Amino acid sequence: MRILFMGTPDLSRTVLQALCEAGHEIVLCVTQPDREKGRGKAVQTSPVKEEALLRGIPVFQPERLRREENVAWLRDFLAEHPADVGVVAAFGQILPQSVLDMPRFGCLNVHTSLLPKYRGASPIEAAILAGEPVTGVTTMQMDAGLDTGDILLQRELAIGPEETGGSLTEKLAELGGELIVETLAQLEAGTLSPRPQEGESTYAGLIRKEAGSLDWREPADAAERRIRAFDPWPGTYTFRAGKRVKIGRAAVLPEAGETAEEKPAQRPDGEAGEDRPAPGTVLAASKKGIDVQTGRGILRILSLQPEGKKMMPADAYLRGYSLQAGEILGE
Repeated sequence: MRILFMGTPDLSRTVLQALCEAGHEIVLCVTQPDREKGRGKAVQTSPVKEEALLRGIPVFQPERLRREENVAWLRDFLAEHPADVGVVAAFGQILPQSVLDMPRFGCLNVHTSLLPKYRGASPIEAAILAGEPVTGVTTMQMDAGLDTGDILLQRELAIGPEETGGSLTEKLAELGGELIVETLAQLEAGTLSPRPQEGESTYAGLIRKEAGSLDWREPADAAERRIRAFDPWPGTYTFRAGKRVKIGRAAVLPEAGETAEEKPAQRPDGEAGEDRPAPGTVLAASKKGIDVQTGRGILRILSLQPEGKKMMPADAYLRGYSLQAGEILGE
């Protein structure tokens, strides 16, 4: 089929590759504009643009596709290079109905959740944060709403206990590529059976960088899921003596479980007591890890990254930075 493709990040690139390898013709790739990234302000192109240029596919990079002049440009292009269907995968912009109606069969979306759960921009991270055992991919017929269109096909994927946002994205990207190829095959054969979304819907909004700040008052299992969900972006962090420390890996210990060493838990004032230490209190620190009291349970930090340094195991950190039981993180 002749496809108008819209997408931006690595996930989109994987879906684009699957379409090309299945023999579909991509008439145009629409992706986000080049952006300045990092301290050096180097211009960075999207993974979809990189893939399109490698394959000789034309690229369109509107700042806002909804603008009248951009809609007109796209309409004129498709008049000369008609598309049977549009495929959208993590494009990053809301499409107007006028664009959805341009291809002969409309536009299909590859969404990385089991709709109607986790509509919106961050379904992968939301599933990990919620402790879901299963997620998946949905292909849907797009309408003007936010991920509200009819479901075409769905496929499930288990979420492993050590799954991160990055590892789960890679798996769902591969699954999404397979599912959209299957969806297009059924579309060509006339065997698709769209069905409306049913059940309670949930929304996963855009993640801001500050969402990575650990709140030690939340339970240890919730903090551990946050660390995994926001790996690699935006990352999770706490503060020690006013300096940011990024957390790489962590594990949950039971409230009355083993701590890293034999040092007794202490209250913030340094005096041992029967009261639970304040959230953020370091209970113990050794080569096994750094054990921190949370609102419920103990979180063992296994790797961390001080400002200006690389990520390192907890024992390597402790060789260079003195850390004592009773110290409070997050300040």
